[in-house]
Amino acid sequence: MPKKGGLLGRPVKLDYYDDQTNPSLVPGIYTKLLDVDKVDLVISAYGTNVTAPALPVVIQHNMTFMGLFAMDVNEEFHYPKYFSMLPVGPDPRAAISEGFFEIVKVNRDKLGLKTIALAVDDGEATRNTADGARVNIKKAGLNVVYDKTYPPTTTDFTPIIRAIQATNADIVYIASYPPDSVGLIRAMHEIGLNTKVCCGTMTGPQSTSIKTSLGPLLNGIITFDFWLPAPTLRFPGVMEFLERYQAQAGSKGVDPLGYYLAPWAYADLQVLGEAVEQSKSLDQDKIADYIRSHTFKTVIGDVEFGEKGEWKKARLMTVQFQNIAGTSVDNFRDGKGEVVLWPDAYKVGEPILPYSSVKH
Repeated sequence: MPKKGGLLGRPVKLDYYDDQTNPSLVPGIYTKLLDVDKVDLVISAYGTNVTAPALPVVIQHNMTFMGLFAMDVNEEFHYPKYFSMLPVGPDPRAAISEGFFEIVKVNRDKLGLKTIALAVDDGEATRNTADGARVNIKKAGLNVVYDKTYPPTTTDFTPIIRAIQATNADIVYIASYPPDSVGLIRAMHEIGLNTKVCCGTMTGPQSTSIKTSLGPLLNGIITFDFWLPAPTLRFPGVMEFLERYQAQAGSKGVDPLGYYLAPWAYADLQVLGEAVEQSKSLDQDKIADYIRSHTFKTVIGDVEFGEKGEWKKARLMTVQFQNIAGTSVDNFRDGKGEVVLWPDAYKVGEPILPYSSVKH
């Protein structure tokens, strides 16, 4: 938007405060932004845990609110001016693990998949995704042999992996945040996790910093992703955007590739900016009405919003890390090392199973 000269003929200034990824700080920050700074437009920070506590404050101020990678935070409120930049569709909780369980079903007979163990971080987003996973588990007819949450403050994950190992589960499903994912994956290799399919909906391995910290330890893991520069996903404008982003990223100490979050944050503001320009207004009702009634051409493809402000149609990917040899960025550039398994429209390869065949 600044490159285009602003909005409605006015320059755009970004006001922000560091929430330290601490949900308890969020309501105060948004209250200050809206009551003291008197911002004209408001968007969320990254993730469910800091978007959820912002939403009630935004509702009180009757503002349009764009959420970024927030899992089903409008389920309770059904606030008509909330819109989610997360491609999980009208059934977000189940959608994020749907592809994982589709792969399980395809390989059930060949691998003898009957039992599953679940380990879930006791945070809002991970609890929500695990709720959806349990729906998919029931549909798949699997027997749950372990289902426990762990505190977000957990740092030693070996007891969790040992307890899962003791069940001899055919499938391991993990709903985790980035720090947990790193600890769990290292514990899985330390112990030598013996299972056939792993790991569900781990958040973290999608980001470059975690990819390069774990390198070959990621091999064999099946999880979700939202976008990769695979040939089937190169939507108009996205590679040009990433070229501009990557040219600046190195000097600013941020994700050097930017595949996981950068295009989505940009698309978030593409939607909001278009709504302001086309409605020719900062009136929150007019902005929300425009967003609700239009399809947006963005760098991550066409975006259309439906019930609860979620996407009308889900567009998730299930991927597996394969053939990663080292920890340099080049092991992951242009989507290398991450093979799209599902859905068929974006599929580029087949899963390598069982997981226990991966060298620990």
